[in-house]
This record gives sequence, C-alpha cells and structure tokens, in this order.
Amino acid sequence: MATNLTKLARNAVLLAALAAGVSACGFHLRGSGGNYTLPFRTMYVGLPESSPLAIDLKRNIRVNGNTVIVGDPKAADGVIEVITDPEKTRTKTILSLNSAGRVGEYLLSYNIVFRVKDRSGAELLGPTQITLTRPITFNETQLLAKEQEEALLYRDMQADLVQQMMRRMAAIKPGTPMPGSSAPGPGSILTMPGTEPAPKQ
Repeated sequence: MATNLTKLARNAVLLAALAAGVSACGFHLRGSGGNYTLPFRTMYVGLPESSPLAIDLKRNIRVNGNTVIVGDPKAADGVIEVITDPEKTRTKTILSLNSAGRVGEYLLSYNIVFRVKDRSGAELLGPTQITLTRPITFNETQLLAKEQEEALLYRDMQADLVQQMMRRMAAIKPGTPMPGSSAPGPGSILTMPGTEPAPKQ
C-alpha cells in the first residue's frame, strides 16, 4: 500500500512539473477561448471555401450566437471582404544570426486587411489591418522538428487572428454604417504587435 502511495505521489509530482514546463515555455495554441456575439443574422465570408482561415472563421461564427453563413453576399446582413489574404502574404524573415554568421532565429509574420459591409455595400467596419508575428529559433540539425514547429506557430497565429476579427466584428453596430468612402480613417488600421525588427548582427 505504501509503495502504491509513493508511486502516486511521484506521478503527481512529475505531472505538475510537466505542466509547469509546458506553461513556462509559452508554446501553446491561443485564441480559442473567446465568446463573441455577432450583430448579424447572416454573414458571407469573402475567402475561398478551401482556405484554412475561412474554415476556422466560419466555425467560430457558427458557434458564437445564431449567425448563419450564406454563400451569396447579397443575402448576407454582414459581408466580410478580405483585402489582403494572410495565406498569400505571410512572410518568414531573418531575425538574428549566430556567432558563425548563420541564421539563429526567424520571424514569422501573418497579416490580414479586411472590412465588413452590409448587403447594400455600406461600410460597417473600415479597412482594418491585423499583423501578428512569432519568433522561431533555427537549427539546421533539426529541420523536420523546426518545420513542424513553424506549422504550429502559423496555426497559432491563425487562431489568434480569428479571435481578433471576431472581437472587432462583435463591436459593429449595423444601424450606424460608416459615412463616406471605403478609405481607412484615423485609427482604423491596427498593427499588432508592430513592424519587423532588423536582423541582429
């Protein structure tokens, strides 16, 4: 009996240490805990059906409230128009070099510019930019592992991006469309967390 208790205590300590290690490293997928009620009965997402971002965004829209995704923008109360598709513009740039002059870190970037209109074309949310970045260390002896980590980081940014889009769309008041043209007004373009830093020498 004492032996079993000792094993249980040891396992509990190991599990606690593992959880602390995972938490401390900061490597986890985020952006899946938001709950936003959208002010639209129907929405149209202006992205290809097969787009991973479109799939994730539509899933979040469906599970938050009673909004229905439709295939015709003219039948939608809210139309998401993607101006810059992050799947086509994501970048990977050198962030730092090691003492041998080889790449030590890369910076992954995921960027979208989108706006929301009503079915008549009136702008409800002006062109809004969200830019997300994640650093990733590089080791040429661990290429496969680093490729997998890079894919996970892009998934992390995609999930984060969807939550930020949901938050902005939940704040829209359909009865008060933006006046004027579709050009972005002051403060309508948001960049997070900022510009890409230059490589370290």
